[in-house]
Amino acid sequence: MGEAFGIKAPAKKLDVDVATHIHVKDDGPARSLLYIETAARPGLLLEMIKIMADINVNVESAEIETEGLVAKDKFHVSYRGQALNNSLSQVLTNCLRYYLRRPEADEDSY
Repeated sequence: MGEAFGIKAPAKKLDVDVATHIHVKDDGPARSLLYIETAARPGLLLEMIKIMADINVNVESAEIETEGLVAKDKFHVSYRGQALNNSLSQVLTNCLRYYLRRPEADEDSY
């Protein structure tokens, strides 16, 4: 990132339109794999974890990666020790899409 922007970050915010992709699939009988690709921003990881905690989805492990301005995160998640069923997967996806569509994180969210 230092090579692209130099030592200092740009003074104005970059207007980057990154499509959000969310996929949930089974990763065995006791957990599911949640894949999220969205625009990277400060507080994003905390925001995603809070959303999952709000609907009682447990994060067992995570692989966090950022490529340029895109966050590509994988979460191994479960609900009460089981993989997410279709209904809960849809609720989780809808919640994440709602909050991730906002261009910036709220200051009080982290």
